[in-house]
Amino acid sequence: MRSPAAVAFEAVDCRFTSREGVDTTAVSGATFEVGEGEFVSLVGPTGCGKSTLLNAAAGLLLPADGQVRVFGEPLPGRNVHAGYLFQGEALLPWRSARDNVCFGLELRGEPRDAALAKADDWLARVGLAGHGGKYPHEMSGGMRKRVALAQTLVVEPRILLMDEPFSALDVQTRVLMENELLALWQQDRKSVLFVTHDLEEAIALSDRVIVLSAGPASRPVGTFPIDLPRPRDVAEVRLTPEFVDVHRRIWDTLRAEVMRAHRVG
Repeated sequence: MRSPAAVAFEAVDCRFTSREGVDTTAVSGATFEVGEGEFVSLVGPTGCGKSTLLNAAAGLLLPADGQVRVFGEPLPGRNVHAGYLFQGEALLPWRSARDNVCFGLELRGEPRDAALAKADDWLARVGLAGHGGKYPHEMSGGMRKRVALAQTLVVEPRILLMDEPFSALDVQTRVLMENELLALWQQDRKSVLFVTHDLEEAIALSDRVIVLSAGPASRPVGTFPIDLPRPRDVAEVRLTPEFVDVHRRIWDTLRAEVMRAHRVG
């Protein structure tokens, strides 16, 4: 039998109520899944509900209708199997890089010495060996993002939820971080649900790309397998004819939704 998906959305609706009491359906009937060990990216126009679906997968948002399942079980609240890497800064400014990375372990009750040892190991894995004593204001944006990645991975989540984690970085640092993410992911193949506005990034990283329709009442309108060989270098793979071909096929669908979002807006 096929093992259950890491995350499965089953006809999920997400609604929000304004201060004036007006209900808006952000997502309607979303049905898709992220297989165990699969890297899936969500792309779509601004305001199409990508982050809403990510929050539903994290258990931070309860669907109005439908259901989210995690490894086959209904998700009743916070997803304890997931680590969440946000777009914005999530580091505590009064803690060093080392103390930020071990913070989640300490909250779990892990002894301080063991937590610090794991923090040092993960800082080394993300290329920050010897930088554990630095504070966030002493680090570049790329270094802070590496600390955040180590902070997320040190607690060994089975699922990674990532909300445009590299969008604030310069182009060169972003490419380095994307390659580091792929190298780390290749080691143990966690299940990843990745949100991005950048179609090229989605293709370079993913096993599948899912296109969401323009909102409101957004839903998946296209699923595209990415058959580019692994391991990948995200800069080099973008130059291949295969990449250009899959980009063109996805963009045909995505462009229609972007244009529709502009007309609605």
